Amino acid sequence: MKVKLGDVCDKGSSSLMQKEIVNKRGQYPVYGASGQIGSVDFFHQNFSYVAVVKDGAGIGRTMLLPAKSSVIGTMQYLLPKSNVLPDYLYYVVHYMRLEKYFSGATIPHIYFRDYKNEEFNLVSIKLQKDIVRNLNKLKNIIEIRRLQLQKLDELVKSRFMEMFGDPKNNPKRLQMKPLGEVCTIERGGSPRPIANFITDSEEGINWIKIGDADGTRYISTTAEKIIPEGVKKSRTVQAGDLILSNSMSFGHPYILKIDGCIHDGWLVLHFDHEMFDALYLQTYLGIPDVYTIFESMVSGSVVNNLNSEIVKKLPVLMPSIAIQQQFAAFVRQIDKSKFAVRQALDKTQQLFDSLMQEYFG
Repeated sequence: MKVKLGDVCDKGSSSLMQKEIVNKRGQYPVYGASGQIGSVDFFHQNFSYVAVVKDGAGIGRTMLLPAKSSVIGTMQYLLPKSNVLPDYLYYVVHYMRLEKYFSGATIPHIYFRDYKNEEFNLVSIKLQKDIVRNLNKLKNIIEIRRLQLQKLDELVKSRFMEMFGDPKNNPKRLQMKPLGEVCTIERGGSPRPIANFITDSEEGINWIKIGDADGTRYISTTAEKIIPEGVKKSRTVQAGDLILSNSMSFGHPYILKIDGCIHDGWLVLHFDHEMFDALYLQTYLGIPDVYTIFESMVSGSVVNNLNSEIVKKLPVLMPSIAIQQQFAAFVRQIDKSKFAVRQALDKTQQLFDSLMQEYFG
């Protein structure tokens, strides 16, 4: 039976501000957009409910929260009526992706009046329990897979520290040099105006953009291409080079598996492959302690900029290439495990999304 969201829940508001719970201690949790942010000696809701981020960052994010808890004023209470289980309501609202209802340019916000008429499929309480049970199982598997990926990444960083030591204090007394002395570092560049050079032809030259990074160690495909004439007005890169974003996500390095034309948002590192293994250098540049060095060097109050002069000054550990290759072999084994986990995660996510469409679409 198709019903409207407003048929199964009432809205509730909170005037509680985050500053009011600072240094407070109690047994009842208080939640904000990022999760639990404190605990107090009172609560606003007697029963389990759904909360939606209605203002600011994370707008539309949905949480299923426990009885005897509260939220701060940037959150919206959705209080289930007797015809719906809180867990079922949570999945319904999650499926609706309420962020599409946002308004406001400076501080985005969503209103219950705008999304309360969205329709979904409501079934009996008995069937709701079955659906929640199925979705919970898949959600738990997804969370486990994501945790596995996180632990595998941590294993690589742990192995790096074991073999080479902390870059900040260099306990193994390895040789260190500024990156600019051992690599050629260049800004990217694309032809202007770029719209005149984009093509759908397979004969085009790869145009690498920030969005082409897919979360792995490599960039192997690009979404768009440019005509060959565009290369004459830009800088090219080679497979095996390292690239780093030079703006908001500065410092996250990728290894290129393609030749192409660099977008303005990248820095390119050309290096001697007899001196550095690409996987070693990429891991080094992603180590948290090295990342903090990047942060301390960055200039710009609105958009953080990581220019080539800053990167050239970064000190880099220089173990023997043989030791680097041993580390790289370990990374490749971990990457095989990550690939298998990622495949399993993708399949589970596809099944979860399919069932959400079947149940609520």
